[in-house]
Amino acid sequence: MASSVVVANGNLNPNDTRGKTITCKAAVAYGPGEPFVVERILVHPPQKIEVRIKILFTTICHTDLTAWQGENEARRAYPRIFGHEASGIVESVGEGVSDMNEGDLVVPIFNGECGDCKYCKCEKTNKCERFGVDAMKKVMVSDGATRFYTMDGKPIFHFLNTSTFTEYTVVDSACIVKIHIDGSNGDLNRNIKRLTLLSCGVSSGVGAAWNTADVHFGSTVAVFGLGVVGLAVSEIFHYYWPPFQKVAEGARARGASRIIGVDINSDKFIKAREMGITDFINPKDDERPVYEIIGEMTGGGVHYSFECAGNLNVLRDAFLSAHEGWGLTVLVGIHLSPKMLPIHPMELFHGRRIVGSNFGGIKGKTQLPHFAKECMNGVVKLDDFITHELPFKEINQAFDLLTTGKSLRCLLHF
Repeated sequence: MASSVVVANGNLNPNDTRGKTITCKAAVAYGPGEPFVVERILVHPPQKIEVRIKILFTTICHTDLTAWQGENEARRAYPRIFGHEASGIVESVGEGVSDMNEGDLVVPIFNGECGDCKYCKCEKTNKCERFGVDAMKKVMVSDGATRFYTMDGKPIFHFLNTSTFTEYTVVDSACIVKIHIDGSNGDLNRNIKRLTLLSCGVSSGVGAAWNTADVHFGSTVAVFGLGVVGLAVSEIFHYYWPPFQKVAEGARARGASRIIGVDINSDKFIKAREMGITDFINPKDDERPVYEIIGEMTGGGVHYSFECAGNLNVLRDAFLSAHEGWGLTVLVGIHLSPKMLPIHPMELFHGRRIVGSNFGGIKGKTQLPHFAKECMNGVVKLDDFITHELPFKEINQAFDLLTTGKSLRCLLHF
C-alpha cells in the first residue's frame, strides 16, 4: 500500500486545484500572544521551484510557542501563519520541480537542502546557503512575495520555510522531503501521523545525540528540558545502540550508563522515566545550582549535556554540568532572545566544549528518508511522543496544553 493510496482514497484530487488559487482554513496570528483566528484564506499556486502541499496532520513545537509569544521584537511579523511540524501530500508542483509529483507523501522541513550549494555538498554540515533555517524570513525566496492572503487580499507572512497551521501551504522544493511508507508495519494513517514528528522535534533530538554529540557507550548524560526534543535525546539511548542486539544489556543503549533529566515540571518525570531517563532534578526543589548537584551525582560532571529549553540561564547550567577536560554541551533549544551567550571565553580553557545542533545535523532531503524508515521499523517509538489529538479548529486549546506542560505533542487534524 503506497503513499499514493491517500490520493486514490479520495482525500485529494490534484487536478481539481492545480494552477488555481485555493480557499482553505488556516490559523492566523495577528499579534504576539493573541489567540489564533481560524479563518478562510487564499493560497496562491506554487511558483518556480515551489510545491503546494495539502496538510494532513500538524503539531505544535515549543519554537512555535516562543515565536508566537514574540519575545524578540525584531522577528515579529503579522499577520502570520506559524507551524513547522507536519505531514501531507503534494497537491501541485511549480516549474522546475523534478524530485516529486502530485500525490507524494511528504514532510516539510524548516532547514532545507538545495543540493547544489557549497554547504549541501559538504559532509560536515547540514546548512544550506539559500534555504537554511532563518527565523527572520517571512516571504518566498523566488520573488520575495507571500503565497498567503486574507479573503480581502492582504498578505499573510510565512514562518520557518514551512507555515503548517493551514490546510494548504506553499514551500520551496528544498524544504520538503518525499517519504516512502507502506502498510506492512501497521495502519497507514497511523504511520503518517508518526511521520509528522520528524519535521522537527524527534529528528532534532535524536540527531543531536547520534550526529552532533556522537555519544559513546558507557557515558553519562544530562538533558535540560524534557519536552519532545529532550526526550528524543534520551529515547535513542534507551532503545537503540547498533553494536548491541540485546538492548536491555546495552544500558539505555546508545551508550549512556546514566541519563539525568532536568525540568521545572515534575509531572514530566513519569513519562520521561518510561523513555529512558534514570535520574531527575527539579531546580525548584533545591537551592543549589543544578550544575553543583550534577557534579556531586557524577563525580565532577557528565560527558554530554543537552540544552533543549531555549533558555540562557539553563544553557549556563548545562555548560557547567559538563565535566572539565572533556565535557561537551550540545545546544539544541531555539533561543529567540537577542541576548548573547552567558559564557566567559576563559571558561573554555578548562576543557569544556559547546556546540550547536541544527535539526540534529541531519541533511533533510538525503538523510531523513532513511531515518523515517528506521522509525517505521521501531528504532524510535514515535507513538510515545503523541499525547493528545484534536481537530485543527481547537488549535488554541492545543497551545494551552503545551504552555501548561500537559502535552508533548498534540496532533491536529483537518
